[in-house]
Amino acid sequence: MSLDNEQEIPEPSVKSWPRILAYSIVLAILALMGWGLYRVYAGPLSEGPAPDFTLETFDGEPITLSDLRGQVVVINFWASWCPPCRDEAPYLESSWRKYRDHGVVLLGVDYVDTEAEARAYIAEFDITYPNGPDLGTRISQAYRIQGVPETFFVGKDGTIRGVKIGPLVPPELDEKITELLAEPYP
Repeated sequence: MSLDNEQEIPEPSVKSWPRILAYSIVLAILALMGWGLYRVYAGPLSEGPAPDFTLETFDGEPITLSDLRGQVVVINFWASWCPPCRDEAPYLESSWRKYRDHGVVLLGVDYVDTEAEARAYIAEFDITYPNGPDLGTRISQAYRIQGVPETFFVGKDGTIRGVKIGPLVPPELDEKITELLAEPYP
């Protein structure tokens, strides 16, 4: 067999490496943009299993969502700098006081805020339900929130049973909690 029939594949020259690198960077940027568009158009989670997380409250207490199975869980994403969050804060607190002894847990997830501002907000509205910061926005990313306020309703079985984008106003929260409390739990 003769080696004359085989063609050698030329190796990339030093001059072609910048071009290969540029194409690789462009492809990476396009892939990231596509992922970002998917996340924007996918919208917040509205059904299926609720992504599990552990929230370290401002009081230093860890709360893990999966440990709350058998209870109705309301997860509210908020921020001290958010005017609509301020509008719904009294309603959330009064609902918590009304339902906390009936198998309902309300969790506040503080989004992109400073601890001092968040604590001042909690004090201003006399909020007593558990609240903690979303460190690294990992919880908000898991729930694909679009902004604040957003509230997710988790049934006793750990599945997302609805989402409210924007501030809750009476009687929305009461109606949803009543609906979820009426559902059987194995």
